[in-house]
Amino acid sequence: MAIHLDRARAAAEETFGWRRLWSGATAREGVWSNLRSADVLLLQLVSDQEAAGRASEVMTLVERHLGRDDPQRVRLAQRIGPITAGELAPTDRMLLVWALDSAYTTLDAELARVRSLRNILWTATFIVLLGVAGLAVYGWFFPQSLSLCFSPKLGPGGGNVSDIVCPSQDFRGLPASTVPSRRAGPTDILTVEIAGLAGAAFTVIASLRHIRGTSTPYMLPLASAVLKFPTGALSAFLGVLLIRGAFVPGLSDLDSRAQVLAWAAIFGAAQHLVTRLVDDRAQMTLSEVGKPTESVIVPQEAAIVEVTGAADGERSDRGPGQESPSKQPAAPSRR
Repeated sequence: MAIHLDRARAAAEETFGWRRLWSGATAREGVWSNLRSADVLLLQLVSDQEAAGRASEVMTLVERHLGRDDPQRVRLAQRIGPITAGELAPTDRMLLVWALDSAYTTLDAELARVRSLRNILWTATFIVLLGVAGLAVYGWFFPQSLSLCFSPKLGPGGGNVSDIVCPSQDFRGLPASTVPSRRAGPTDILTVEIAGLAGAAFTVIASLRHIRGTSTPYMLPLASAVLKFPTGALSAFLGVLLIRGAFVPGLSDLDSRAQVLAWAAIFGAAQHLVTRLVDDRAQMTLSEVGKPTESVIVPQEAAIVEVTGAADGERSDRGPGQESPSKQPAAPSRR
């Protein structure tokens, strides 16, 4: 027990510096994990009266973290009445200890799943952010390779001039032979991504009403929300690029820079159609931590069901018209 308490104290007193945002929650989990292990060992050492007093607490933890058909939960439910009444059998203490240890082990596994999903979301956010930043840098040095400029219509001069619309600037009255990609600027892709970030920010604000607080030491809803920003920038770029390639019918040419940015913001907000699945998974994972499961059958009812089932089984084996073996005359004994 002293070892677990020393480990909990060391984890609580450790300073992580710049790593606190990443490792602080893991340390808190280590503190609680060691305290739970010490609690299990303490239950083995307390008096019978104190062990009986903690039986209801152990039963509550078991109902929250162990399945309905778990053998330890079923056995403890059958013995909880006599234990709380102070009638501890020789095996009841170990039953309490093992049931409490199993409940804590399941809780640790549930928190580990939350931590794993949190790490996956932060890793995915970092990778998408690298991709978005890479596109912006590539567009800065090679703007014509990923041109997002449009040539919507001829200018006022008829067939001799034309207009070119880019995300960062409009060009009016250019020669009709001007290729739109030649007017692409180094900030075009960055401008589209910023508009996508604005659209994604709107969906993040709208989704805050569905976010619920959690007692877990991990900021899983925050990780899910942050993922929307780089995803919105990426979806804005891809959406405008699809329009540029005439992939969307009726939107092959945009008339102004404002329309380009407006569609970028719409595509940035549209990322919610994909990331909402991540939000649902995050909420589901959080709800699985300490989720109350169905109560087992009351021991008295279980005994009645067991006796009734046994009696029905005996009647079906004997068949109609046959008496119970207890009611048949006993065979004479041999002398």
